[in-house]
Amino acid sequence: MTSEVVIPKQEANVLRGHEGAVLAARFNSDGNYALSCGKDRTIRLWNPHRGIHIKTYKAHGREVRDVHVTSDNSKLCSCGGDRQVYYWDVSTGRVIRKFRGHDSEVNAVKFNDYSAVVVSAGYDRSVRAWDCRSHSTEPIQIIDTFTDSVMSVCLTKNEILAGSVDGTVRTFDIRLGREISDDFGHPVNCISLSNDGNCVLASCLDSTLRLLDRTTGELLQEYKGHTCKSFKMDCCLTNDDAHVTGGSEDGFIFFWDLVDASVVSSFRAHSSVVTSVSYHPKDNCMITSSVDSTIRVWKA
Repeated sequence: MTSEVVIPKQEANVLRGHEGAVLAARFNSDGNYALSCGKDRTIRLWNPHRGIHIKTYKAHGREVRDVHVTSDNSKLCSCGGDRQVYYWDVSTGRVIRKFRGHDSEVNAVKFNDYSAVVVSAGYDRSVRAWDCRSHSTEPIQIIDTFTDSVMSVCLTKNEILAGSVDGTVRTFDIRLGREISDDFGHPVNCISLSNDGNCVLASCLDSTLRLLDRTTGELLQEYKGHTCKSFKMDCCLTNDDAHVTGGSEDGFIFFWDLVDASVVSSFRAHSSVVTSVSYHPKDNCMITSSVDSTIRVWKA
């Protein structure tokens, strides 16, 4: 029961303000702030630890599906139903640039390490990379080897990883121009990397999370107990890589032991589908978001 102690399951704050489903909530890189986005076409900046709403960003014409902030907290990128990728100035709330090129909804966005490039993943079966420093709105790279919608994207220094409804997680080595495809056999709706970068965790639409060794391509473990059949739901590892966590369509949050896949803890966090889980980079703290329009802050 020692691992039970560190699980953040005490509700510390409820962040309210979104009108409608919250589709994503993310800590920033140091964990002091959080960003959320949703069906109400807005992005919101919070101090989750004090329960304070700081700013609202409005420009999207449809729902906002994903948001990411640079490591220096100066710029945002966002995407959603209006097929565009937005690049924002955090302090002024101004849209610096809109990247157009996806011919359908955009599901996910991420900055690279140097915050110079935004990578987006779309329903049009493509991943696109955009240069934030150039004034061109054309993508600098298009990856279109997927056979279905691309739902989620992760970046390392030299690689783009993307998970697709076609059941694959594909890794593109940008320097070598090489692609590796791992087939999970079930639609993938979210991927995340372990903190050591050695493993990729994939949430699949058969209510299973799968952990893959990135070097060998070996399936290391499967995590079950939650329900994930029709919604995009985040999953991640805790900051010490000891546990896997993810939401469920019935409003529950699950924590699994990384190694033996046992359910260490599960509790009702929301009254509806949990869309997002984000773990604090250093502390035993997490935020979750839901279709119930709330974001909740959990501490150990």
